[in-house]
Amino acid sequence: MPHGQITLYTAKACPYAQRTEIALAEVGAPFKRYEIDLGNKPEWYAPKVNPASKVPAIAYGGPDVSPENASPESVKLAESLILVEFIGDLYPSSGIVPVDPVLRAQARFFIEVVSTKFSPNFMKFISGNPEGTHAALLSGVDAIQDLLPDGVKYAVNDQYTIADIALAPFWARLTVLVQKGIGAYKDEERKKFLKGLEDPKYTKFNAYIQRLLARESFKSTFHEDVVAEVFSSKFGLAK
Repeated sequence: MPHGQITLYTAKACPYAQRTEIALAEVGAPFKRYEIDLGNKPEWYAPKVNPASKVPAIAYGGPDVSPENASPESVKLAESLILVEFIGDLYPSSGIVPVDPVLRAQARFFIEVVSTKFSPNFMKFISGNPEGTHAALLSGVDAIQDLLPDGVKYAVNDQYTIADIALAPFWARLTVLVQKGIGAYKDEERKKFLKGLEDPKYTKFNAYIQRLLARESFKSTFHEDVVAEVFSSKFGLAK
């Protein structure tokens, strides 16, 4: 069964948007890519594509038109985790959405832990929120590592899935920002976090992360220079 056309509205700096780009790269789907300037969104974007005015969003199906003129005949979809599963469902042979109900539930639980234990602490840390300490970041790492099975490559087994896609863009941004000292956090907190990650107890987690960031679908959709520029202009440098 042929698929409808896909137009992706995205932004290079956004970790949520990169999730969707990774999924599309993994399944090999053809699509149109439209970069949204998050600081100056087009007036047509909210009324024609996503009323929440956020990225990522997809216009699926309908006639083949320019991204600026999204057809009312296309279905508009948003929210990164929903889009990642949607893409996996369109291309089930890719395996990014596990067929086995147990593995699928485990992948979704992994995503829940990323969404509640890690991502919020990442944003608090970078923005200088007093709750965003190095200890809070490492507690998120602990929660994720506790879910990693022994002897497999990825979050639930040897198959790369939606669970891995959920984490990779956030961890990559954290890595770049703490290595470059970009963010409103205290530099001492940055040093304590990096030192903490060197603890041998994180050997499994660090090896898992290396596999995530070596994946071609990640590398081809990650724009380190843009991430550094956008976050430094927003948050400045550590003090």
